[in-house]
Amino acid sequence: MPERRVKLRGIVEGNGSGETLVVHGRLSFYGEVDPERGTLTDGRSIAGRVLIMEGGRGSTVGPYILYALARRGLAPSAIAVVEAEPILVAGAVMASVPLASGLPPRLLEELRDGCRARLYSKPPSAMLIVEC
Repeated sequence: MPERRVKLRGIVEGNGSGETLVVHGRLSFYGEVDPERGTLTDGRSIAGRVLIMEGGRGSTVGPYILYALARRGLAPSAIAVVEAEPILVAGAVMASVPLASGLPPRLLEELRDGCRARLYSKPPSAMLIVEC
C-alpha cells in the first residue's frame, strides 16, 4: 500500500508516530489491556504504537488504565478511530495521547499491524499518514 493521507477530526491535540496496531472492533482498556505490561490480551504491545480501531468501549475505569499506561511510558503514541466515544476521549485527554476520529471503516479493514503511521491532531482537524 503506498502512502495514504486521510483527513480526520482532531479531538485531542498532539502528534504521534510509530508502527500501527490494528484492533478490529471496539477496545475496552479495562479488561483487554494489561496496564502493567502495556499489552492487549492477545499479547500485542500498544506501547509507542499508533492504535487504529473502530473505537473504545465500556468501563469508566478505562480512562484510568490509559492514564496508568502513560505514567509507565506504555501508552500508544496516538489513537485513530472510526468513532470516538466519551470514555475514550476522557482517557486520551488524561493521558495526553493524540486522538482523532472519522477513520473510514474501509481503511480500518485494509490496514495491518506494522505499517508506519503519523497522526497530526490539531482540533478540529487531523491528518493520518500511513505507509505500508
